Amino acid sequence: MEELKKIVGKNLTLLRKEKKMTQLEIAELFNYSDKAVSKWENGDTLPDLETLYKLATFYGVTIDYLTKDSKSYEKDKYRLRTPNKISITCLLVSLVWMLATIIYVWLLLFNNLNYWQTFVWAAPVSCVVLFAINHIWGKRIYIFYISTIFIWSLITSCYLSFLSFNPWPLFILGIPAQVCLILWVGIKDSLFKRKND
Repeated sequence: MEELKKIVGKNLTLLRKEKKMTQLEIAELFNYSDKAVSKWENGDTLPDLETLYKLATFYGVTIDYLTKDSKSYEKDKYRLRTPNKISITCLLVSLVWMLATIIYVWLLLFNNLNYWQTFVWAAPVSCVVLFAINHIWGKRIYIFYISTIFIWSLITSCYLSFLSFNPWPLFILGIPAQVCLILWVGIKDSLFKRKND
């Protein structure tokens, strides 16, 4: 059993380093402490079966790979075939824009309404899709950028949809929202640094 712990620990360490992630990032992703991840990687303990499965899926390998003392030439045999994440992300975002195009054409043909703002609304909806994808595959820093684009595209969409009311003060709402976002990221980063110390 001790040998199995060491093998799993070695493989988890190699896979984490391949992804260029820290133990803290893995711990946060799987809702464990960084000390627990450290114990797994040092071979002191084994993660439970469910967590081992989640780790294998995350790293794109089989559980068999995690439990074998694999040589580098055998590595690809145990790799799961994962789809190209960028292609899937682009596909899902393009579906949002396809839907916006369908709505625009529908309104134009059947209601004789040239509601071009449909395309403007596709931007914040795309951000929602990116949030979901980032939760599965992305990195924590992308949340800041996606949130920033979401805030300002949502405000712009509302502004352009209600131009007749001259709603320029909506942009003032974006300032405290952006400041809160910056402070939130700063607080999270300082908490992570404190945990690492």
